[in-house]
Amino acid sequence: MRIGWLAPLLWIGVVPGATAAEPDLALAEQTYQQHCQQCHGVNRIGAAGPALLPQSLSRIKPDEIRQVIENGRPASQMAAFGAVLEPAQIDGLTHYLQRPPAVEPTWSEDDTRRSHHLLADVATLPDKPQHHADPLNLFVVVEAGDHHVNIVDGDRFEVLARFASHFAVHGGPKFSPDGRFVYFASRDGWISLYDLHNLKLIAEVRAGLNTRNLAVSKDGRWVLVGNTLPGNLVVLDARDLSPVKTLATVGLDGQASRVSAVYTAPPRNSFIVALKDVKEVWELSTGPNPDFVPRRIEAEDYLDDFSFSPDYRQLLATSRKAQGGQVIDLDTGRVVTDIALPGMPHLGSGTYWKRDGHWVFATPNISKGLISVIDFDTWKVIKQIPTLGPGFFLRSHANSRYAWTDVFFGPDNDAIHLIDKQTLEIAHTLRPVPGKTAAHVEFTRDGRYLLVSIWDTDGALIVYDSNTLKEIKRLPMNKPSGKYNVGNKIEFAEGTSH
Repeated sequence: MRIGWLAPLLWIGVVPGATAAEPDLALAEQTYQQHCQQCHGVNRIGAAGPALLPQSLSRIKPDEIRQVIENGRPASQMAAFGAVLEPAQIDGLTHYLQRPPAVEPTWSEDDTRRSHHLLADVATLPDKPQHHADPLNLFVVVEAGDHHVNIVDGDRFEVLARFASHFAVHGGPKFSPDGRFVYFASRDGWISLYDLHNLKLIAEVRAGLNTRNLAVSKDGRWVLVGNTLPGNLVVLDARDLSPVKTLATVGLDGQASRVSAVYTAPPRNSFIVALKDVKEVWELSTGPNPDFVPRRIEAEDYLDDFSFSPDYRQLLATSRKAQGGQVIDLDTGRVVTDIALPGMPHLGSGTYWKRDGHWVFATPNISKGLISVIDFDTWKVIKQIPTLGPGFFLRSHANSRYAWTDVFFGPDNDAIHLIDKQTLEIAHTLRPVPGKTAAHVEFTRDGRYLLVSIWDTDGALIVYDSNTLKEIKRLPMNKPSGKYNVGNKIEFAEGTSH
């Protein structure tokens, strides 16, 4: 089994404080079937509650799992079992949930079709915004602490709507080209369609048991979902999420693969897919009457993550063999070069800007305290910028002189660095709330303001003036994680993730 580039996020192990002895898994399974299966499914693939599989729980520490079992989860149907189960039973159940089921669960195309349901008829809804906010300066904010989504006015910084999401929404919501609709993927495979004009959920479907992320085609006609369980691609109709086609992700050598990432490449009218267990990149055309048969590009190494060059001709992708990155030309289908990058670069959260008239790309690193800056013309690393610790997100804006990066995985994770985009030096270090993790910056559409997440149960969104660096406002939230500006996303603006 290969360990992915996000291995530092995996927290599978014995509960802190528990003995080293292996818990009785058979007894833990009985506990699960008696108390948990009604909501989470006999085979743990989810029902009224989320899936409880290792793939779904990989970002949650064992102690957090134990606390949820014992104390329940606020604003959800998850009850507290601390008064029902003995501590040893809770320890055993925590351990059991982090182990694969005896029989690997399955999810078929028919299962996906049966899960699809419409919640509203778009044809009967007004096609103009039913609120007074600028529809292209809205923020979609994922509140991870209690699994909710907030729609925030990016001018007044007020919450317009808040609604419950599926468990662990991740991978970044994606938008229709006009910005009216937003699409969410949860870790346990649920895809949701939400109307930002009418602040209403439209449809949902479960596309798999563990989903990596999704992408929306340039014409807004298709949604492509990349899954790790089962390893496949699912094409949905973007209008109502009805299933269109399922593609098994199998390499030319017959090797089945999980999906690492899917993104849309607007100038190419295509989806680009990275496979985790096969040395291939797939390009799926989204032009008129697409057949979704992949064009296969051979890579020199496995891809866990990637980013595009500004013209979408090249992929800058991870490479375990080269201990860094590999550059793949999408036109020729050839690997151009390798880039030696230390640690574990998080290329999907990197960003680019112009420096002295030339495009450069900067990527955070999730295992080392540094930012790597690469020249797009030469594919050489021109600077390694030391930081206070490993980081997860790097963001900027064409109208900002700084690139903002967190140090999410370090002991100084309450800090945010501001890197001068021309000198490539850290110009400022902010600590929005000392002692609490600061993460994931996103700018307003015009770049005048930006939002920072305080990743804590008693957390907040903090609004800063991007020029004066003064705090403007705080919105209390429960572990706000990603936030996404509609205009920046649909315009694929410089400085944001795609």
